[in-house]
Amino acid sequence: MSGTVLILPGWQGSGPGHWQMHWVRRYGYAVVEQNDWLRPRRGDWLARLDEVVVDTPGPLVLAAHSLGCLQVAAWAAFSRHVGRVRGALLVAPGDVEAPELKEQLPGWSPIVRQPLPFKSILVGSQNDPYCTAARAQGLAHDWAAQWVDLGEAGHINAETSLGDWPEGHALLQTLLKE
Repeated sequence: MSGTVLILPGWQGSGPGHWQMHWVRRYGYAVVEQNDWLRPRRGDWLARLDEVVVDTPGPLVLAAHSLGCLQVAAWAAFSRHVGRVRGALLVAPGDVEAPELKEQLPGWSPIVRQPLPFKSILVGSQNDPYCTAARAQGLAHDWAAQWVDLGEAGHINAETSLGDWPEGHALLQTLLKE
């Protein structure tokens, strides 16, 4: 199977050095653009994802980072269009229930914890400053996602210097082949 890949950046978007933007440039994947990257409102982000899913032809695979992972989980819980999605690569979810993030992103907690209705892989790190490995592994369990521990990889973003992150793209390819 093949499909269209939708890139879902997290809070504040993904800059040019982020693996998501490398993938956009290299493979032509589409970014789900948000109206407000700095003050994300969950309802707005979910509505935007639903709109893009409806408007994009063919089967879809989502590649989400940080807050984008929580967007996928919340969207999957309410959308009537989840059948369009064949899989999701969820990378470094942010723990918006932790006090420091809950204060900055108040509309995003509680985290939706029901199993995702499509195959998913959650990639986490042992030293992510925004989500402990144990918490990320717990989300993988709640979402019925395959857990992949990347070791000491921080928030798995541009600061991690992954470039186009071929290992992550290989994981995405497994979802495209489902």
